[in-house]
Order: sequence, then structure tokens, then C-alpha cells
Amino acid sequence: MAEKLAPEKRHAFVHNGQKVFEWDQTLEEVNMYIELPKGVPTKLFRCTIQAGHVEVGIRGNPPYLNHDLTHPVKTDSSFWTIEDGEMHITLQKREKGKTWSSPIQGQGLLDPYAADQEQKRLMLQRFQEENPGFDFSQAQFSGTCPDPRTFMGGIRSD
Repeated sequence: MAEKLAPEKRHAFVHNGQKVFEWDQTLEEVNMYIELPKGVPTKLFRCTIQAGHVEVGIRGNPPYLNHDLTHPVKTDSSFWTIEDGEMHITLQKREKGKTWSSPIQGQGLLDPYAADQEQKRLMLQRFQEENPGFDFSQAQFSGTCPDPRTFMGGIRSD
């Protein structure tokens, strides 16, 4: 049932008509997806994840992406992989349940409607996680959705 509340689609950050990356999020992670240039050996790509910064590039060249993150991450459980010509960066949120409007500070922010939809989806994910015997995939909120981190005493620690 939890998979029904997974992100339905990726958000795209486009700059000057070119897709820079796509991203989605869950209660615990923000995932970034970068399409890699063809013909470059995968071993030449690099990614550095710091608590508040991410850098992606090809060794020996200036970074393709070199930006501060919107919110801090846990570096010890954040990682990156390459598969089928795409770099997948998994950023472990330091604040579980925090709704991110973009992975990159000040870049590609979600519009207010999309941000509200993300917050609603994360709130339903929280309900599903806390009540695994129930199916919240068809649940809806009317009006403003509360913050998943603080609603009814906040997210329970593991």
C-alpha cells in the first residue's frame, strides 16, 4: 500500500530550455536524477555530497552542478549511483518529513500548488507508515494540509 503513495512523477528543473535534473521526494529522502552525456565513461563522473552542498561533474572539468542544498542532509546515509545513463543521487533528509520545494537552494522551486500537493502526499505517507494496516492511497485533504513533521505530536522516532 505504501507504494501507492510514492511519488507519481518527477519534478523537472529546466534552465534556458535545457533539463538540468529531475527530482522527487519521500518522507526520508530527496532523489535527484541527472541524464549523463553519452560517450563519457561512467568512471569519470563524480559526485560530492556535503551536509548543505552537492557537486556533480566529470573529472578534470568544472562541475556541471555546484550548488547549496535547500535543507541539510545526512551525509553518512546519502549516496549516488549510475545506471542506464542516469546519475541517481539519494539525499537523506536530516529532518524526516520536511517538505522540500527544490533540492537546490533558490533554483527550480515548486509552484505553490505543486508544493501543497507534495505536502499532502508526504502527510499521507506518514499516516501510512504509522498505520500500516490501513490504505490511505485514496484519502484526500480539504483545505490546507498540516506539516507532516509536527502534526499531532510530530513524526515518531524509530
